[in-house]
Amino acid sequence: MSPASERLDAIRRRVAEAARRAGRAPEEVRLIAVSKTQSIAAIQALVELGVRDFGESQAQEALPKIEHFRAATLNWHFIGHLQSNKTRHIPGTFQWVHSVDSARLARRLAEVAGEGVGSQQLKLLLQVNVAADPAKHGLLPREVYPTVEDLLRQPLAGVQLCGLMTIGYLHADEDRARASFSGLRDLLEGCRQRFGDSFRELSMGMSDDFETAIEEGATMVRVGTALFGSRG
Repeated sequence: MSPASERLDAIRRRVAEAARRAGRAPEEVRLIAVSKTQSIAAIQALVELGVRDFGESQAQEALPKIEHFRAATLNWHFIGHLQSNKTRHIPGTFQWVHSVDSARLARRLAEVAGEGVGSQQLKLLLQVNVAADPAKHGLLPREVYPTVEDLLRQPLAGVQLCGLMTIGYLHADEDRARASFSGLRDLLEGCRQRFGDSFRELSMGMSDDFETAIEEGATMVRVGTALFGSRG
């Protein structure tokens, strides 16, 4: 068994066990391999093992990778901070954007998607700064409902609001991490009640805390180091 296979099997077991502890089916959780800074060869090893979802945070770095794997029918998730003036290559290239932190950015992505770049609808997650950490991007929790209401007043062709994302506390203890994840889950439930069942995705949890995130309702976890191994 290759190191990549061993790491993937271990992560899949941990995902399944966390889901079962929460009374959920493991199939409810999408594992996103965070491939930013990783080589094509490292990605290829996971593709051959059946991984189909990959996360990138820089369009310039991601484009050659996406083109290389064009025939593999992978799902590419943009997970980094995205400025409104750098959206040109996102629709038609990525299937998901996890880091929509303003109505302006959502409208810009819709505008580019509406220009006919690709035929797939781009799926958007609103990034929420649950901890109100000034070092992180994202909407404050109190800004989420007004932002969605603003965006839904004039439906945006080519994009779909699908849920919420957060970046957890760095090196937080489990109780603190759990509180942030449960807060986002409650916020998603509020969005579903107010705005409809299209709000169903929760992107939260990374290598250090994805099990806690799954127990608190994550439908997507973003795992890099634990899948690819430490660099250097």
